[in-house]
Amino acid sequence: MQKFSTWMILALAVVFWILRVIASYTSAMGIEFVVKPLNASLEIILLFVAIFSFIFIAKRKFLGVIVYLIAYWGYFGVDLIKNLISGGKLDYMNSMFSLVGIVLPAFALFDWLFDANKKQHYSDKKTDWFYNDKEYDRRLDSRADKNNYRTL
Repeated sequence: MQKFSTWMILALAVVFWILRVIASYTSAMGIEFVVKPLNASLEIILLFVAIFSFIFIAKRKFLGVIVYLIAYWGYFGVDLIKNLISGGKLDYMNSMFSLVGIVLPAFALFDWLFDANKKQHYSDKKTDWFYNDKEYDRRLDSRADKNNYRTL
């Protein structure tokens, strides 16, 4: 992870993950909490999938971003669409958390897309004048020692 935006997106995703863990725990114990899990068993599976996705996102792997995006959009997107289409009694808090669950993976995807090329073709203007200029390359003298000595 090289960019500050990646750190911030991952930090927000972990905070959201912790809130979902608390929601799952309180639902299992029968305690009232601000939000309720949409599907308790699927929520637990999603929490474990998210952990592995966070590791891959931190390593800048596309697989982690895609798994995170598909899992969260499939879980929270369906609930958000159901709440918006129903039109009746709308649970605003669950809808807000569903919206956050859709937006965070989209931010992670955009961050990966806009930063993926920079890591492969890294360029630093502070040192390019020295390292990318042939004028400053070291020229070996014909009398130079070309042996590769081993040190103990």
